[in-house]
Amino acid sequence: MALAPELIQKYNRPVPRYTSYPTVPFWDNDLNSESWQDAVQTAFQTFGKAEGISLYIHLPFCESLCTYCGCNKRITKNHGLEAPYLDAILAEWKQYLSVFAEKPQISAIHLGGGTPTFFSPQSLQRLLSDILASAEVSSHPEFSFEGHPNNTTREHLQVLAGLGFDRVSYGIQDFDQTVQRAIHRIQPFEKVKAATENARMAGYRSVNFDLIYGLPFQTPETLSKTFDRVAELRPERIAFYSYAHLPASFPAQRSYEKHLPKEKEKRALYELGRARLVEMGYEEVGMDHFALPEDPLCPAKRKGTLHRNFMGYTTQTSHMLLGLGASSISDVWFAFAQNEKSVEGYQSLSGEAFGAMAKGHLLSPEDLVVRQVILDLICCGEAEIPFRVWEKVPVVNKELLEEMQTEGLLVWDGFHLKVSQAGMAVVRNICALFDLRMAEKTSRQPVFSKAI
Repeated sequence: MALAPELIQKYNRPVPRYTSYPTVPFWDNDLNSESWQDAVQTAFQTFGKAEGISLYIHLPFCESLCTYCGCNKRITKNHGLEAPYLDAILAEWKQYLSVFAEKPQISAIHLGGGTPTFFSPQSLQRLLSDILASAEVSSHPEFSFEGHPNNTTREHLQVLAGLGFDRVSYGIQDFDQTVQRAIHRIQPFEKVKAATENARMAGYRSVNFDLIYGLPFQTPETLSKTFDRVAELRPERIAFYSYAHLPASFPAQRSYEKHLPKEKEKRALYELGRARLVEMGYEEVGMDHFALPEDPLCPAKRKGTLHRNFMGYTTQTSHMLLGLGASSISDVWFAFAQNEKSVEGYQSLSGEAFGAMAKGHLLSPEDLVVRQVILDLICCGEAEIPFRVWEKVPVVNKELLEEMQTEGLLVWDGFHLKVSQAGMAVVRNICALFDLRMAEKTSRQPVFSKAI
């Protein structure tokens, strides 16, 4: 069900993406290296020994700037930077090993960027072999990485497959050449096809394409042709993201401002893409994400066991995710921590006892309850709202919930809230109504991307 134009205009407001709660701008920054170590030890005893731990490894280097990108990255062609950066990551990992009560079990690894395939296959093998040699691996691990189709070689795929990786995510964004030139992401379809086929020949059971709607020069005609190409390759998963235009944070985005689609046009692009994906047999898993019915995300969605963390949707209940590398975020359920963002700063501090941690947040009992509400809304499309949360929701937010029900965006029954199909377009807005941190700290004005 498409969202009415007047509702697009009403709800297209800046709100968090809710990869965490509280979101980073509302962290209390009340952790130091000692209290973070205590939080990690507690989480390991509570969750890590039984569930295993997930690792997110941030590899920030890129050889050229893609102007749409909001990730933390370092633009360079100097591959001599690989070794010292990986040394710093291994030093940080050793600090975590020193505080675990026993040898850890790893249930997931994700290599993110930047461009992880900036690093040579030999460099990635050294990094991951050292990490895996110091841990056990769970019986059903999820090892995945982000690859650029232009530089993900057969050797990259084979080396990582030999280490247990069987999922790869390619940043496609759009196949139209005019759009690619505008966002400085030139990648011929033939490169993407080869990278996809190489992954399958190397034994990867899942290929994901990242696509973006709302990019400069995109039209229904060009996007439809992009989905024609997607249909040819039929990846197992697709992330169909809304372009986040934040020129104050990313000045390069100013170069194409006048060529961006307007609100209604942008939403029409999403509806077109969604319709094409459904025609192709994909199921809508959650916010921005689609998968083929046989993909494990789909039954998890139907069973209500889907989980979401900083890496996206997953079938694993990952209460303990450790981020390694510059700017990476760790989530041990009771607490969050983020590393120093600059490469040099991270490398100079990673040898100290959790010295690279730049900020953190210890979740209060109230935070944990609200966090579960938001996770349920984003993963399941419905949630029970505890009275202790409801009584603190501002009156203006309660009134807006009533408006949303009248508009057909949700159903509110007692303390049970269910988001309608149309309402999923504004699920971030719905989550924001229960964001007590945002309600309390109105003096802060963090910059978020628009909801639609």
